[in-house]
Amino acid sequence: MSDLDPDLAGLPLVDHHCHGLVRRDLTRAEFESMLTEAAGPSALGGSLFDSQVGLAVRRWCPPVLDLPAHAPAAEYLDRRAELGADEVNRRMLTATGTGTFLLDTGYLPEPITSPAQLAALAGGRAREVVRLEALAEEVLAEEVGAAGFAERFRTRLAARTAGAAGVKSIAAYRVGLGLEGARPADAEVARAADRLLAGGGRLRVADPVLHRFLVWCGIDLGLPVQFHVGYGDADVDLHRCDPLLLTDLLRATEPAGVPVMLLHNYPFHRNAGFLAQVFGHVFVDVGLATHNVGHRSGAVLRELLELAPFGKVLFSSDAFGLGELYLLGTLLFRRGLGRYLAEGVAEDAWTTADAVRVAAMIGAGNAERAYRLS
Repeated sequence: MSDLDPDLAGLPLVDHHCHGLVRRDLTRAEFESMLTEAAGPSALGGSLFDSQVGLAVRRWCPPVLDLPAHAPAAEYLDRRAELGADEVNRRMLTATGTGTFLLDTGYLPEPITSPAQLAALAGGRAREVVRLEALAEEVLAEEVGAAGFAERFRTRLAARTAGAAGVKSIAAYRVGLGLEGARPADAEVARAADRLLAGGGRLRVADPVLHRFLVWCGIDLGLPVQFHVGYGDADVDLHRCDPLLLTDLLRATEPAGVPVMLLHNYPFHRNAGFLAQVFGHVFVDVGLATHNVGHRSGAVLRELLELAPFGKVLFSSDAFGLGELYLLGTLLFRRGLGRYLAEGVAEDAWTTADAVRVAAMIGAGNAERAYRLS
């Protein structure tokens, strides 16, 4: 890419955080429930097609299914049902032009595509990102006992991540991000595991000591550690998800030189940009927000780029379930970044050569370097 295309249509991408796709046909209510982090359409609030993401679907997705842009929702869903989920997924993934996908495989509310299946749909490649809490709960369910948990988990994680691109923590959903930085001793981990096991019922890691232990295990293996940050579904207490709460842990882990990936970040994306500037190992994105804020996605990306060094910004769709979310996350990201860079060229803030180079870094180069993909 020698000239700057404001749509960045041919920009190579690494989607460094995403999920599998649902392969069954969906009712309208089921489709709408997957459009955003909401549980589904509300009788009080009306259709989710009357939102930024819903209108973005109607603007950008119908042409991929041989319909005109802005086709009515009912017409779009009828065409989607006519083609079937697999064909829709294939068309949407192909239209993204994404070459590499790093899939979080820890969220499985129903059968979804595996990394290999997703890569086949897109004609690209995929690597797994292992969710730390899911693996910890799997190990604890084997009745290894609290005393043996730490060593068993370290062994299991090393084996499970042999071909993985990284690991992910969902501490934000369980206890918030206000984690201490110190590495917990095995005896401390054993006491925390014992409290969890003594509680009975479903095993659900939600203890600051255990979350810190899991993160340090990933650091010790030299694997990039992803953190869910900010915006999520109704299970998350958003006020505990500001990335600034991770400051103590970031100070403690920086000497290890292992990348820490702050995912999503909205509405704290400016705070995340600050952390990416002041900590050498911190990388950021605005995935998930990109498709959810629809037409405003360019504004959110610009706010992230106010402080975040361009070499620390990554692309992610955080798409789950619907091929449409892959398409929107990709297209809106490309357009938002391309227009921002083109305006900078027009205003003599940087050269065309600089803009082309920065686009390549953010689209794929930074992820390839941080995850050692090449």
